[in-house]
Amino acid sequence: MRRFLLNLLAVIFAFSATAQELNVASINIRLNSKKDYKRQNGWDDRKSYIFDMINFEGFDVFGAQEVKKRQLDDMLNALPDYGYVGVGRDDGAKKGEFSPVFYRKDKFKLLDSGTFWLSETPDEVSKGWDAVCRRVCSWGYFQRKSDKKRFYFLSTHLDHRGKVAQIEGAKVILNFIKKSCKGKPVILVGDFNVTQNSDCYKSFAKRGSLKDAYELAKYRFAPTGTFNGFNPNRCTNSRIDHIFVSKGSRVSRYGVLTYHYFGESLSGEQPMDTAAPKEIKGELRKVKCISDHYPVQAFVTLK
Repeated sequence: MRRFLLNLLAVIFAFSATAQELNVASINIRLNSKKDYKRQNGWDDRKSYIFDMINFEGFDVFGAQEVKKRQLDDMLNALPDYGYVGVGRDDGAKKGEFSPVFYRKDKFKLLDSGTFWLSETPDEVSKGWDAVCRRVCSWGYFQRKSDKKRFYFLSTHLDHRGKVAQIEGAKVILNFIKKSCKGKPVILVGDFNVTQNSDCYKSFAKRGSLKDAYELAKYRFAPTGTFNGFNPNRCTNSRIDHIFVSKGSRVSRYGVLTYHYFGESLSGEQPMDTAAPKEIKGELRKVKCISDHYPVQAFVTLK
């Protein structure tokens, strides 16, 4: 009887510990661009696979980038378990790209939220320094319903050209974390458009109050970097999509999710050229990427 009770307690403890992990991600979905349709990489070609991937992985909270209003509406229709926070970067409402934070409505209570611009005037719709585009960081302050744990989750997208804007934009984000998050646990995700070897990256991962989930992870699945340019054969060591967590947080697993799907047919149906049963037939199809970035995922236990 005593052994049974001890085993039962061990199972309960293990389940409780697992339940406290947050399954988080950053997903650059690639904006709805007309030129992508020429190579069958358009939003309507890919979106169902993105939705299926999100619903299958069951992320607790995730940040997305390059989300236009029509894409946001599509996501909300296909992801009924999720709410979101964030606004369009070009008017503070619906115009331009969003960098929204999505969260499981059954698991989290939204306490506060907002968006600031990566510029000299972060409280206004604005473009900063040498940036090509307006850039934003959207955030939510959440309480987990199961244990009342509170934390901040931020999603951002740094400029792809302006080097000064990248460095200064990082400072704006870190300043917000310091002044507004006030020591609460923080998860920051996004397309930072800088690799793990850049000074901008180091300002987050090496000099501030955050750590890279990739570096902290006990186990990793990262067969390539995070940008693919819609080419499934492209491999790189560079990561430009990152997940940063506040110091003291633990990361059990980290992954670059190299999801693909099969696009246009390259051949008719034919027998398999392997030792498969004779009745199994298949056709060759073009391998496609669900976005020009791979999603990144981490399982985080907050401080």
